[in-house]
Amino acid sequence: MQLKETFERVRAASKSLTALTDQQRNEILQAVANAIIDFKERILVANAQDLAKMAPKNPLYDRLQLTEKRLKDIASDMRNVASLPSPLGHVTKEKTLPNGLRLHRVSVPFGVIGMIYEARPNVTFDVFSLCFKSGNACVLKGGSDADLSNQAAIELIHEVLQQYGVNPDIATLLPATHEATGELLNAVGYVDLCIPRGGRRLIDFVRDTARIPVIETGAGVVNTYFDKEGDLEMGKAIVCNAKTRRVSVCNALDCLLIHEERLGDLFELVKPLLDHKVTLYADGPAYQLLTGHYPAILLEPATDDSFGTEFMDYKMAIRTVSSLNEAIAHIDRYGSGHSEAIITQNEATARRFQQAVDAACVYWNAPTSFTDGAQFGLGAEIGISTQKLGPRGPMALEEITTYKWIIEGEGQVRK
Repeated sequence: MQLKETFERVRAASKSLTALTDQQRNEILQAVANAIIDFKERILVANAQDLAKMAPKNPLYDRLQLTEKRLKDIASDMRNVASLPSPLGHVTKEKTLPNGLRLHRVSVPFGVIGMIYEARPNVTFDVFSLCFKSGNACVLKGGSDADLSNQAAIELIHEVLQQYGVNPDIATLLPATHEATGELLNAVGYVDLCIPRGGRRLIDFVRDTARIPVIETGAGVVNTYFDKEGDLEMGKAIVCNAKTRRVSVCNALDCLLIHEERLGDLFELVKPLLDHKVTLYADGPAYQLLTGHYPAILLEPATDDSFGTEFMDYKMAIRTVSSLNEAIAHIDRYGSGHSEAIITQNEATARRFQQAVDAACVYWNAPTSFTDGAQFGLGAEIGISTQKLGPRGPMALEEITTYKWIIEGEGQVRK
C-alpha cells in the first residue's frame, strides 16, 4: 500500500483532535471562512485552470465552477457550522442496572472519514468543516477534473491550521488517481468510514470494492407528481425551481408526473421552462398535447430510457398517470430513494403520497431543491444518504458521529 504512511499520519493526527475544545474548533473554522474570502483569487485562479480543461456543455461544468458568490456561500456555510452546538459528548441514553452499574451512551467522533468525490471543489471545504467540528480527521479523494481547485482549498486550510498549531494531516488530500481511490477503499485499520459523492458509476464502484464501511449517497433520480387537485400557479413555480435552479445537483427534477385530468394545463405548467430552453421527453399523451405549443426543437418523444435517468442537464421527462397509485408505482420503479414531491391541494392525497413513497425526503407543495444540509439548518452537508441502515437524507454533524458506552461501577462483579 503506497499510501500507508499517509494513512498512518492521518490516523495519528486524528488523536490530537480530542484535545481541542469546541470553542477552539469554532475559532479555527471562522478563520478558514475568513481566509476563503480574503484569498478568493487564489482559489478562483486554480478553478479557472480546471474549468479550461472541461467543455462548458459538460453536465459537470456547473458543479466544478466556483464563483465569488459561491465562495461567499461556502464561507457562510462554514460559519454556520461553527455556530452550531457541538455534536460531541451528548448523553443519548442513560440507565442504572439492578446491580447498580450506571450506563451512559455518549456521542463521539468516528475518527477518520474518507471522502471520494468528483468535480465538486466545494465538497473539500464542506467536508473539512463538518469533520473538524465533529472531531474527525478527513482523507479527501477528489476527481482529476477539480484537482487544482482542491489543492488550492486544502493549502488554504493547512495554512490556517498551522497558524493555530493544529496538525494539518487532519485534513489530507490524496492524489487524484484511480490508484489512490483503490488504496483508500482498502485502508482497513486507518479509515473508519468512507462516503462517496458522485454519479451512479462511482457509487456502485465504491460499494462493490470497499473493504471499509461505506455510507452510500445515491444518485438523485427525482420525480414530482402534479395531482389532479394541484394548484397551477404553485405548480409552475415549483416545477421550474426544481428543474432549473441548478441542473447539475442531485436534487434537481428529472421527471414530471401529471394526472391525465390535468393534461389541459400541461403547457402552462411547463411554460416557465422555455426561458431556460429545457428539452422535454414526453410520453404519448403529453407529447400530443405539447405539439404545436412547446417548441419542436425542445420536444422529443419519451423512451423507456427517459424515465429513471438523472439528467444533470436542462432536460426533463414527462409521464402521464391516471391515479395517485400509478404515480407512486412509477416512483417505486424509477426513483432512486433521494427526493420526491407531490403538488396537490388535497391533504389526504398528500399524506398518502408521503406515507407510500420510499425516499429520504418526500415533499408536499415544495420543490425538491430544498434537499440540502444548509437548507435543513444543518450548516452544511457531507452528502445525502439514500440508504436505510444508518443516516438517511442530508448528513451533517450528528450523522458523522458514533457513540460509546461509559459504565461506572462500585466494585460489582458478574456472577
